[in-house]
Amino acid sequence: MRWLPIVAGVGFAAASIATSVSGQQADNQLSSRSVGLQRQAHAALAQGQFQRADDLLETALAVDPRNRGAFVDLARVAERQKLFGEAIRFTNKALLLEPNDVDALALQGGAMVELGATARAQANLERIRKICGTKACPQTAQLASAIQRGPSMAAAKPAATAPKQN
Repeated sequence: MRWLPIVAGVGFAAASIATSVSGQQADNQLSSRSVGLQRQAHAALAQGQFQRADDLLETALAVDPRNRGAFVDLARVAERQKLFGEAIRFTNKALLLEPNDVDALALQGGAMVELGATARAQANLERIRKICGTKACPQTAQLASAIQRGPSMAAAKPAATAPKQN
């Protein structure tokens, strides 16, 4: 009789530890639902449905906030909509999760070029080269050509409009 409360307490503790451990995912494993939503967002982005892609990616991040690819894809959506500041913010969040993500660095560098911050984009290019080392990364060529090309928004000339008559 004296051992019953102790045995029951130990049994309860062991059962609760076992169920909590079996219900957790590893830190490097993303939720399959989040990845599925990200795939749907890729399809929507390919069809030019920016709002739908944005909604799906935000839902993917709500399901699993560690989904670095969703942050990078949100930056791509923002870049396609010419929202370069938003693209930089999303890539910053991806780089907080993985500082050596060359996709995020290249995308961020391209957005910086469009905003006229070519020196910062050049720093991203050097960082990508350092990460890639001797192997050829396509992101290096992509960002180098964007830097060489320069900002397309600054090169665009406003439409000539007739002066207003009073």
